[in-house]
Amino acid sequence: MSLAAQPARPDVLILLHDLRGGGAERAMLRLAGGMAAAGRRVHLLLVSAQGDYLSEIPPAVTMSDLGGGSVFGAIPAIAKALKTYQPRAFLAALTHVNVAAIIAAALAGYRGRLVVSERNQISAKAAAAKSLREKITYAVAPWAYARTDGIVAVSDGVAKDLITFARLPAEIVHYVHNPVYDAGLAVRGEAPAPHPWLEDGGAPVIIAVGRLHEQKDFATLLAGFFELRAKRQARLIIFGEGPERQALERLVSGSAFAADVALPGFCTNPFAAMSRAAMLVLSSRWEGFPNVLVEAMSCGAAVAATDCPSGPQEILDGGRYGPLVKVGDASGLAKAMSAVLDNPDAGPIAAERAKVFSVERAAASYLEILRA
Repeated sequence: MSLAAQPARPDVLILLHDLRGGGAERAMLRLAGGMAAAGRRVHLLLVSAQGDYLSEIPPAVTMSDLGGGSVFGAIPAIAKALKTYQPRAFLAALTHVNVAAIIAAALAGYRGRLVVSERNQISAKAAAAKSLREKITYAVAPWAYARTDGIVAVSDGVAKDLITFARLPAEIVHYVHNPVYDAGLAVRGEAPAPHPWLEDGGAPVIIAVGRLHEQKDFATLLAGFFELRAKRQARLIIFGEGPERQALERLVSGSAFAADVALPGFCTNPFAAMSRAAMLVLSSRWEGFPNVLVEAMSCGAAVAATDCPSGPQEILDGGRYGPLVKVGDASGLAKAMSAVLDNPDAGPIAAERAKVFSVERAAASYLEILRA
């Protein structure tokens, strides 16, 4: 374990497993930066200092590495860090990390304010749990969460689901939309395009960004795209990596429009794609608060999404800023994509809405809950 020298007691200590490419990790880094910009001393505690977002740690945020391994195996090290740093407030994110943080805080006799962040529909995640570790985590979560000073959900839908699932009193569950919008997104959007289709002047390019996992339901997106492509020129790029790759590649190769679909893998700077794409589509079965939707809007891209639980309904204000489609409805997605491609004002309208989900606003809300 390597604990960095801390010149002063942190106002907020944030615990994450690592900084692998995920929406939660990116959101927490933005949040840390927003808290630091608000004048707080913020320290990031990583179980393992690895991942694509290591380079995105804000300069004003200090960091410690616990040396790797599993989150639950790191509980003693987390407890030691709490005793060493004695932060005024302790914040964790993601269910398994949250449970470990709560146990570590108890072991350390931590007396500061303990708050955890729930990032997704916990009932859906619990139902989809396959490994014994996952099943135990979701079984223990209600007991653990009741022992915090507060839980922050990333959307109203996630908050309501959490209250029901964990049988929690409503007064300890808050919701704060993820910090997404800031001027830096537009700057990163000016970087070189991550795929040649985005700058060749050819047919409109539709993009999707996310893990190749059943949650994202890219199979339905492909079916919808093929239906759209049968009627008009368009191309689709799905940026991401995951266990569904082979199944998705089979769907693509079996289509007459295989040449118009690309699955190039994980993209370190999706904003450069978002700023050039005709639109972004979110096809998920469930979400917590899909950052990618607001990120695309922030970069000026038009959007369409499934009306999944939860987040898109709140982000798009019931469909005012982009069409909402029933989950699993390929034909509905095809019609939504066509309508957006025919609307030249869709991008500017979405870009204005994105400003609601600012880093500054989210950081201020978290600091109020953390009392930091």
